[in-house]
Amino acid sequence: MQSPLGFSHADAKRFYDRLGRLQDTQRWYEDRAVAALVRECHLDKARRVGEFGCGTGRLGARLLNETLPPVATYAGLDISETMVALARRALAPWPERALVVRTAGPPVLPVGDGAFDRLLAVYVIDLLNEADARLFFAEAHRVLGPGGLVGMVSLTCPEAGAARVVARLWSRVRDRFPMLVGGCRPVSLAPHLAPDRWRVRYRQIVVQMLVPSEVVVAERLGPEGRPG
Repeated sequence: MQSPLGFSHADAKRFYDRLGRLQDTQRWYEDRAVAALVRECHLDKARRVGEFGCGTGRLGARLLNETLPPVATYAGLDISETMVALARRALAPWPERALVVRTAGPPVLPVGDGAFDRLLAVYVIDLLNEADARLFFAEAHRVLGPGGLVGMVSLTCPEAGAARVVARLWSRVRDRFPMLVGGCRPVSLAPHLAPDRWRVRYRQIVVQMLVPSEVVVAERLGPEGRPG
């Protein structure tokens, strides 16, 4: 399927199959935002964690090694064969607690209803087109159990300052040469968080090296907007 933004599922797979092993070189603008996500998503209390777009497995390995309780499990999902291979290697020390699965096409998560109490998406939603983003949030609601949290980090565009200039330049490059930035562009997460389905528990824009990232943690709501 071709994205209306000119970057298809096949493009994403091709890009990350070829260059995915270099993904961790982006830590120069990601680390502060990811640290906020880990803290505010209360992963030290999680039991069943999923990560959509697990990349090289660096975050999963960090969580298993430093943050998650000893009984917690982690499942990483990614479209790229290269990423899946790298993630499986990174998570090899936890064979009974970690699983990595390759997905295909749209963000339909290959797990059952209520499979996770935390679902993470780190610099992934800024890669999705609008239809896929809507599908991701529907799937997130489905796969989270009562009171579950979705934790997200994405590129974004602040309202003012030098970081806004950087974000707008990034968007222009993305519009003309999407492969140069891996298909990612600044987005806003708020429009996808319907108040009858999600309660935002944390939102912050983190700027590192002039690159702005939005960090959001939202709680799944049940029927009639109630927790659960």
